[in-house]
Amino acid sequence: MNVLRTYDIHIVGLENKRYEYDFTSDDAFFAALEQDLIEKGSVQTHLVLDRSETMLRLDFHITGTVEQTCDRSLDEYDEPVDTRQTMLLKFGDHNEELSDDIELIERNTATINVARYIFEFISLSLPMKRLHPRFRDEEDSDDDLQNGKVIYRSDADTNDEEQPDVDPRWAALRKLNNN
Repeated sequence: MNVLRTYDIHIVGLENKRYEYDFTSDDAFFAALEQDLIEKGSVQTHLVLDRSETMLRLDFHITGTVEQTCDRSLDEYDEPVDTRQTMLLKFGDHNEELSDDIELIERNTATINVARYIFEFISLSLPMKRLHPRFRDEEDSDDDLQNGKVIYRSDADTNDEEQPDVDPRWAALRKLNNN
């Protein structure tokens, strides 16, 4: 049996009310998606489906850990995942992705598979720079040092007294400009 079939939700006979689903995703889930970003993990998803006449509102709460490879040391580590996302599926006459969180689906759609949404939301919650937790303290201290330096400062309320002496050639040009 296909692992991703467990993420099918039959929407054809649902009444207009709220439904709750729980999914557990493990290594087989990530392998079935045929991607290279995440290979191993253990993630629990609580999905609240709110059906109305014109759309489906899917509220995802995803928690767990996924295995990542550190960009610096190539050590594997578990990255915690805890994200809340919302997806709107509006009923229309064709399938189309309108934005990142709104899609059109045909009115006669019998089932929706939420595996793709779960994977996308997990992927979006991961940091771009994959660092093992032992290196994150170093990165934070580097950021603190950089945050302490003033690179450029522009004050709107500077007084004429604080300005340095102007080159006399520029002062002469300024006099010409003021006339």
